[in-house]
Amino acid sequence: MMDEKEIQFSKMVREHKSTIYTVCYMFSKDTDEVADLFQNILIKLWNGYDSFRGESSAKTWIYRIALNTCISADRKQKRQGEKVPLTMDIDPFADTNDNALQVKALYDRINKLGLIDRSIILLWLEAMSYDEIGQIVGISAKNVSVKLVRIKEQLMKM
Repeated sequence: MMDEKEIQFSKMVREHKSTIYTVCYMFSKDTDEVADLFQNILIKLWNGYDSFRGESSAKTWIYRIALNTCISADRKQKRQGEKVPLTMDIDPFADTNDNALQVKALYDRINKLGLIDRSIILLWLEAMSYDEIGQIVGISAKNVSVKLVRIKEQLMKM
């Protein structure tokens, strides 16, 4: 039988599952790697659940943990060198309609950005306020504004 803490944690995860997946998919398109990232984020959320004091929203706290986990995993993977993936000549993300192709092109460009810039634009695309983005990334709202202008310019040049 689950205790109250487990019930509350499960409820929080269910409410914010799409947020966690969004971050994971920004850092990897490999479904196994996304599943690993998701699991690592859940472990970190569970381990930090008792220390979450509610000074920010649960969504902000989850974004911060998810982004930090994915950024750390990305850096670790780069240090270890590139892996050779098993390919099956099937692209589960392939779609031929124009909207899907435009979204894919945008995400391909975003994936070429640095880790922090990628995180900022992801949060902006999730319609988060500059204050929330700043809290998650650890910079001021004004700095978020300046960075977003530069990031958008960078994306347009690509």
